[in-house]
Amino acid sequence: MPPPSTTSAVASLPGDESEIARTTIRRVTVRLLPFLFILYVFNYLDRSNVAIAALQMNRDLGFSAGAYGLGAGIFFVGYVLLEVPSNILLARVGARWWIARIMLTWGLIASAMMFVRTPTHFYVLRFLLGIAEAGFFPGVIYYLSQWYPARQRARAISRFMIAIPFSMVIGGPVGGWLLGLDGLLGLRGWQWLFLIEGIPSIILSAIVLAYLTDRVEDAHWLTGEQRTWLAARLAREHDGSASTHGLPSMQVLVHPLVWLIGLTFFLLNTAAYAYTFWAPTVIGEALHTTDAQTGLIIGAIACTTAVAVLVVGASSDRRNERCLHTAACGIVGAIGYVGVALLPHPIARVACLALVGAGFLAYYPALFCLPTMLLRGSAAAAGIALVNSISNVGGFVGPWFVGALKDATGGTAGSFLALAGLGVIAAALCLVLQRQMASTAR
Repeated sequence: MPPPSTTSAVASLPGDESEIARTTIRRVTVRLLPFLFILYVFNYLDRSNVAIAALQMNRDLGFSAGAYGLGAGIFFVGYVLLEVPSNILLARVGARWWIARIMLTWGLIASAMMFVRTPTHFYVLRFLLGIAEAGFFPGVIYYLSQWYPARQRARAISRFMIAIPFSMVIGGPVGGWLLGLDGLLGLRGWQWLFLIEGIPSIILSAIVLAYLTDRVEDAHWLTGEQRTWLAARLAREHDGSASTHGLPSMQVLVHPLVWLIGLTFFLLNTAAYAYTFWAPTVIGEALHTTDAQTGLIIGAIACTTAVAVLVVGASSDRRNERCLHTAACGIVGAIGYVGVALLPHPIARVACLALVGAGFLAYYPALFCLPTMLLRGSAAAAGIALVNSISNVGGFVGPWFVGALKDATGGTAGSFLALAGLGVIAAALCLVLQRQMASTAR
């Protein structure tokens, strides 16, 4: 027997604190979040493992700081170019097939990074990796918005996004260990790192097809009552969302509020990815550690980042507030960069990197709730992808800027102070964003 229609269910919809609400969200969480978490661990690992590989690869291939920074950042050029069309396609063909396609192609290209020999090889493969990965993260954010009501969304996103620091927790030590395979079967350690870390994504692409469910109505792992409640709850929320939700996909791409969210993301992401791709180098130069020791330190710092992501996500949901949480993260990250740039003691500078990681990665769950609060359907997919595209221009600018300035000045202090300034500007924009969101909701 088919479940009752969504329309008839809305009138008698139980509240979010009811037993059916709690059991439904719990089952959705157990079913989806651990698996999506694993996917994102390998996604982030395959895009950022070049930071650990650089400890050995740059010496072997003679890459300058500028060449490495450009190659690390050029990933985001390909990523940004295909972000919006990829997410629109995901909304049309379904998350299951599209995420599987993304994972297969990125896994193959990530492993092919072992064949890099020249800066040109490096740039081309990083660019292609960006094209392959385009749409994964915004696709998952859009996908979660189809399963979680807004009041539970930041917590869900934070649990998904601790995959970023967790990938560093395992990626640092494992990457350091893989570099230790140097010379095995005639391959350098960094080649083993790229080869081995790309393979799990290829395997997981097949599992995605069997495991993910595109729509609530098709979720046979929920009871009929749970499917009815969740579909009705999401329908009521969509019907009552802000006025922009009815915009066509292409019109969303020029909406000022979407661009304001994207600009805030851009500033924070520029600082975040500069940290991601340069932290191992900063640690190695400051403490004169081995590759394995550097990996362990990166892993330890990432543990504090994971805690910060969870705390910010839970606090943002509990207070139903997004902008001030993001602003606070920007200020914390800025303080960290000032410490890294100016403190004389190497251990103090490395300790400040923990503030940088916590500040410039923990804001994601709060800020990424805003597009899903404003938009729905294909407009939401396009809006989320646009915001992520704008933000990931920072993924190119941040690593390149640090590398170029290091080649020019011989140090990183100037670039880190500039990145701290971006955090402060982003915090100020969050206050503007808060007022604009409040005005839109009225």
